[in-house]
Amino acid sequence: MATITLKGQPIHTAGNLPAVGSQAPAFRLTGFDLSDVGLEKFAGKRKILNIVASLDTGVCAASAQRFNSEVAKMKDTVLLNISADLPFAAQRFCESHSLKNVVTLSTFRAAAFGRDYGTLITDGPMAGLQSRAVLILDGSNKVIYTQQVPEVSQEPDYAAVLAALK
Repeated sequence: MATITLKGQPIHTAGNLPAVGSQAPAFRLTGFDLSDVGLEKFAGKRKILNIVASLDTGVCAASAQRFNSEVAKMKDTVLLNISADLPFAAQRFCESHSLKNVVTLSTFRAAAFGRDYGTLITDGPMAGLQSRAVLILDGSNKVIYTQQVPEVSQEPDYAAVLAALK
């Protein structure tokens, strides 16, 4: 269990992020077209997992927009924006913000994701949503970088994420 904060108040997650060097847990999340999507769909590519509570918040939106622009400059790298948002809402968000380099995936049918990745918030007003975290997986889904953002209202450390991708 990780302790993070929401506006300075402690809240907890269901576990810890997968360890660097470990194999990322498999998952089945829901794509914008309601299809089941797993890591195998992105085989051979580096994956940035931008895990957020909801794209309907300013900080989550900012991270999706920032990573969208960064991924546009990278080869063999895909951005997976993972939240509890319904697929229709996530797709609408990407369209309204002209985000072309984001694959939105929803946890709304996959409660195990938050437990397997240690990002499920277990208490406080955001219980049931995902904590803000960033993971980078290599082409064979080995975890090469993790970042649990300590305060829900804070953006990720973009410089650290981008440095890990070099």
